[in-house]
Amino acid sequence: MPLTHPDNTPRPHRSELAVNPIFTREPVHVPTYDLPSRGTDPEVAYQIVHDELMLDGNARLNLATFVSTWMEPQAARLMSECFDKNMIDKDEYPRTAALEDRCVRMLAGLWHAPDPHHVVGCSTTGSSEACMLAGLALKRRWRGTGTPNIVLGANVQICWEKFANFFEVEPRYVPMEGDRFTLSAEEALRRVDENTIGVVTIMGSTFDGSYEPVAEVCHALDELAARGGPDVPVHVDGASGAMIAPFLDPDLVWDFRLPRVASINTSGHKYGLVYPGVGWVVWRTPEALPDELVLRVNYLGGEMPTFALNFSRPGAQVAAQYFTFLRLGFDGFRRVQQECRDVAMRLAREIAALGPFELLTDGSHIPAFAFTLRDDVRNYSVFDVSTALRTSGWLVPAYTFPEDRTDLAVLRIVVRNGFSHDLADLLLDDLRRSLPGLEAQTAPARGHDSAGFAHGARSRD
Repeated sequence: MPLTHPDNTPRPHRSELAVNPIFTREPVHVPTYDLPSRGTDPEVAYQIVHDELMLDGNARLNLATFVSTWMEPQAARLMSECFDKNMIDKDEYPRTAALEDRCVRMLAGLWHAPDPHHVVGCSTTGSSEACMLAGLALKRRWRGTGTPNIVLGANVQICWEKFANFFEVEPRYVPMEGDRFTLSAEEALRRVDENTIGVVTIMGSTFDGSYEPVAEVCHALDELAARGGPDVPVHVDGASGAMIAPFLDPDLVWDFRLPRVASINTSGHKYGLVYPGVGWVVWRTPEALPDELVLRVNYLGGEMPTFALNFSRPGAQVAAQYFTFLRLGFDGFRRVQQECRDVAMRLAREIAALGPFELLTDGSHIPAFAFTLRDDVRNYSVFDVSTALRTSGWLVPAYTFPEDRTDLAVLRIVVRNGFSHDLADLLLDDLRRSLPGLEAQTAPARGHDSAGFAHGARSRD
């Protein structure tokens, strides 16, 4: 018999889901690999996924990644309004396409393109895709007859090894040597020949945060060409540094001010201050991007050019990038990046002052620095330090350098927007508290097999 109100009218139907506490509704066995035969209440499904994700690390405490982990709430709201917009459908979403074009031109101006309003470039899902596109343009411009090769430092991000493998280009790595952890002009020149499609330089090595000497490499290639040698273009992988140097190192010449620089990429989701994933690639002139790489397709009612590797992808990150440019402007970016550098350099000094550690870099290029243990510290390893910090929630990667310096094991800290001086102090406190326990060890507990992920830093067997 149905329940009734005091006036004998039937009460509204109340489903069992509406009256039972949420955790009494969760199924005994949550499907892991098999599609469930029946659906689940949305609140229950949300709670199941939400609770499992609680076991992930805290993104704000992840000092391994360069990827942005904080944006203003207005940006998050704007992104939520654009989740359903397909970036590739420029005919249906012309304003989103216009924002992409504005961002490309802003970056071209920031990087001193000869004519920022007449460049070609595009957004990508990240710097890896942007590097692939830049590499493809170099290969298509090359007019040699042998096996194409590309010259780069052993410190390049793994995407360049992928490029060489996927598109059949011989990678010629400049190995690390002694205290030189990046490309040098002299060593790059030794590997260049008539089949070299380009030289890759890095503004912000993932191994130690340092800039490579882009101008020196370009000048050496200029001299080579003037002597009748091959005329080899340069690509600048500015995944991090291309959004640091313009604001903090304006007198450093590394960009399109150097005529030999054909293209530049950056990650909008790193020091472009946008949530993942968005990257950008810009060519100095339209001629630098071979026209045969640009495909013109008829899609959803309009013809459009496309030269990205991905097709359908969300427009939310592009909208967020334009929001960030609009919100901060040049001075706002300068202040954010300066704060990151200030935090990184202070933290580096404080860690060096603790005693057991020795700095490789100090955060004065991109706001990231690497440090190792002094030679006389033998009872624990950098991997033990990383594990000790993890017990307090901090993710600080420990890893070895590539071939020729695999003897060097380091820790690296990346400072991003949102990692404040206060958080830096908390990290220092936890590092100090971990040292007595580490020093009480008689031998390292963890070795190279405990190496953490260093955001794309490549290593070779």
